Amino acid sequence: MDVKSCVNLWVQPTRGLMDEKFVVLVQNVLPGSQLTVRAFHRCEDGHSWEAFAHYNANTSGTVNVAEDLSLGGTYSGVEPMGLLWSLRPVPGSKPGLRMRKMNVQTPMEVTISVYQGHQTEGFMDQVPLASEMVERWYIAPGVHRIPITEDGLSATLFLPSGPGPFPGLLDLWGGGGKLLEYRAALLASHGIASLALDYLTPKITMKTGRMVDDQYFETAYRVLQQHPQILDSRIAMLGLSLGGSIVFKTAAYSQVIKLSCAVSINGSHVQPVDASLDEMILFFKENAEKCRSTEQNEVIFRDLLLPIPTDPTLKVDVARIQCPLLLVVGEDDQNWPAHESAMDMKEMMERAGNSHLLTVLSYPNAGHLIEPPYAPHARASSFRSVKSHETVMALWGGETAAHARAQEDAWRKMLVFLKANLYGGTNPGAASFSKL
Repeated sequence: MDVKSCVNLWVQPTRGLMDEKFVVLVQNVLPGSQLTVRAFHRCEDGHSWEAFAHYNANTSGTVNVAEDLSLGGTYSGVEPMGLLWSLRPVPGSKPGLRMRKMNVQTPMEVTISVYQGHQTEGFMDQVPLASEMVERWYIAPGVHRIPITEDGLSATLFLPSGPGPFPGLLDLWGGGGKLLEYRAALLASHGIASLALDYLTPKITMKTGRMVDDQYFETAYRVLQQHPQILDSRIAMLGLSLGGSIVFKTAAYSQVIKLSCAVSINGSHVQPVDASLDEMILFFKENAEKCRSTEQNEVIFRDLLLPIPTDPTLKVDVARIQCPLLLVVGEDDQNWPAHESAMDMKEMMERAGNSHLLTVLSYPNAGHLIEPPYAPHARASSFRSVKSHETVMALWGGETAAHARAQEDAWRKMLVFLKANLYGGTNPGAASFSKL
């Protein structure tokens, strides 16, 4: 009997959102037989990624990836989504790769295949027993993608499907610049109109050489506020890394931007309070001698802002924040002192009497780049500084399985927090996650 012809591989759903789980089921194999289940993805930039795990079929000749134990591979144990979050560049790839979806209008295509035996290499030279291609999308059907170029903005607005009106969100990434849309697209897929904003490398900066000022963020806020399908009094701000620094400053000091709630992922309140964006980056650069490097020549940036200053002109006065604030913290963040910053902010807010507005989600062994669920973990990757244009290998930190769990948990709780404060009652406060 030809083993290959009767092996059945079933993956459901074959088309789903990036934060949706799938089920991978292998049937009709010999009971007790050793199998390798592999995921393969060719990125938009041409680089190839893979994940694989070793399983033994049960007495009925079945492997269920959602329930069965992986005995080895790129992950081990019962990990329903390990085939996605443990994806890594195939052997021989150039170092420092990080997977990011640049075109949200196309899916991430992943080929799931089954091989005989417990394999670790040479997959391309073998014919799998069965294969199935799945599509993973950041943008749900019906979500509208609207490029925004008015008033010098480099931004993309994602509107949820349906008539609205919807709450809005301003989405800021970190120090690498570029217009990154995938998180905003996924948020819109969950009912929150989201504006992805490039504030470090927008066309206006590329043209004039001058960095944007507070007015740029105010303009982006007004685009959300004035949109007929957006609730003008229900607007949030979300930032990762340097984006988090801007969120804190805005929430504490802006006379124009009034937020319903704010989220920072591995951000810090440490910054010269009266500084422009240009001066803020210069301040970080002046502390460059504090950087350390590992034996592998990976740069650790976290000491740039340590020790946390006592000088009030060098940190945002979070006592002024009057909206619910969620901090997502990776305790093994090697890029930014997110944990120390969160503890200092907590203390400041307790002293000021506004700590009831604060929710801290802190994750041991999670690194800096806490992304939407199932995104592959990059412990280190190539990073190009906007100011110096110099490329270094940045150490982000995190242990892969723990980081993956943090991404999944933080995303779920962040959506609860945003919906509670954007859709919720008239008296928003820090959301309680004890019931989740």
